[in-house]
Amino acid sequence: MISLLIVDDEKIIRRGLQSVIERKFPELFSFRFAENGQEALELLDQESADIMLTDIRMPIMDGIELMEQLQAYPVIPEVVLLSGYNDFAYAQKGIRCGVKDYLVKPVVREELFAVLTRLIRDIRIRGERADRTDEDASLYAAELVTLHVNQVDVGNAITPNKLKQAGLSWLAAGYTLGLLTRRSGEGPGSADTAYLRNQIAERLQGHTDWTLTRDGKGGMMMIARDPVMFYQLAEKWKLSRDEPGLRIAISGSVQGIEQVRLAYSQAKQTLKYGILLPDLDVLDYSSLSKRNEERRVVPVDLIQRLSNLIGMGRRDEIKQLLDQILDVRIISSCEIGYLERISQLLNEELFDKLFRIYGDKVLELLRTYAPVGHIGNFDQLEDYYIAVEQLLHRLDQFIQNRKEQVPTEQNTMQKVLDYLQTHYADDLNMAVVSNHFSLNYSYFSHAFQEYSGESFSNYVRRLRLDKAKELLVQSDLKVYEISAQVGFENVKHFTRIFKDTEGITALEFRSQRRRFETEV
Repeated sequence: MISLLIVDDEKIIRRGLQSVIERKFPELFSFRFAENGQEALELLDQESADIMLTDIRMPIMDGIELMEQLQAYPVIPEVVLLSGYNDFAYAQKGIRCGVKDYLVKPVVREELFAVLTRLIRDIRIRGERADRTDEDASLYAAELVTLHVNQVDVGNAITPNKLKQAGLSWLAAGYTLGLLTRRSGEGPGSADTAYLRNQIAERLQGHTDWTLTRDGKGGMMMIARDPVMFYQLAEKWKLSRDEPGLRIAISGSVQGIEQVRLAYSQAKQTLKYGILLPDLDVLDYSSLSKRNEERRVVPVDLIQRLSNLIGMGRRDEIKQLLDQILDVRIISSCEIGYLERISQLLNEELFDKLFRIYGDKVLELLRTYAPVGHIGNFDQLEDYYIAVEQLLHRLDQFIQNRKEQVPTEQNTMQKVLDYLQTHYADDLNMAVVSNHFSLNYSYFSHAFQEYSGESFSNYVRRLRLDKAKELLVQSDLKVYEISAQVGFENVKHFTRIFKDTEGITALEFRSQRRRFETEV
């Protein structure tokens, strides 16, 4: 596993990042956490990390000082800086210390995934190179092919002469690229390259014009002049009782080393269809690509209705909707992107939404079903369906149980309102108050609005204006004095808010009310 250290002084951010990463890359990372740079150094003294995500602004020791201290360490993690401040000056300091990237909070999930994917690739490439000791010309050429797949600038390293010396001149006449994966649940490329090459050579005796290499992303790829070799390999592999099952996703036919990346992309896309066609040992891009001609609209309305039903205890209706959303008859006839978009929407519109509302209270449940985060974690559509159904059932039960605790939550919300009545003049914001009552920020926002009927900021503003109106009538304090006493940042802001809300100025309000009281 790849070791990942997350350094941030806010627990909800540390756990939130872990949840998002685990759902995208299940069982790939081992996690450790630190609240500041000093704690991070103590952890790194015990054991190094492959990757470190660290906030910049933290108490005791910030992210920049942490990076500076790390320069004396024998092993330095791949570091990604996080900051709530889009301040390029900090990024520059980090770059001087060898930071790999810089992300601005709130972190955009796709940007985080892109950075992690690149770092994972770099770590694996280095690991694969370290494993090689006696590289011959063929292995060297295979590495150059890997670099070409990953768009690494190899300059003039791949020349016709070198390809000829490595026995790969046949690439110019045409070839097919195949990605090899195991059916045992092991990840791509889990087998040793030399061992797998020997096993393939034994089954393809008499065949030439093929080579095996890694793709630089943890997977195994085989390039063969004749695509029939892949079918023969799969058939003979079936007869090997001692070996885990083999699945191969093959590209269309291409020519020249320049098109190896295109072939890899085709094979990678084809591999995704394994979940829809679990019985096929060889998945062929040429036949499956025809599915892309007709695109079906994702059932967004059904997913929204499903989201609305969670917590209502209507399990039969939830199952009926899920059956419609994951209708195997429709999905089996569509291109794989249709299922991927359904999976993405279920994550964003349902699972992520519940995490934003309930935070750590639902985190352990979501973590248990982390593979649901991506269909690529499943070998069969049926397995994905069962996992989603189980998670929906558990979430439905979870929210029902939460509803049974409403009297307790209402009591907490009433305590919040009582607190605001006393502390309205303080420097208040939702983070301060939610922390005071040990409540998750997102959950607090949802629960407060549900209980009070308005947002936190509107409630506090209205409360302060009510207190200001009392002082305007009952005291001779200046407007700026009243503004400060009720908690407004400055008198200019107070007068603008007062006029927008009441339609008249604060002094006009005082004059009007006092005149009214005199007349009465």
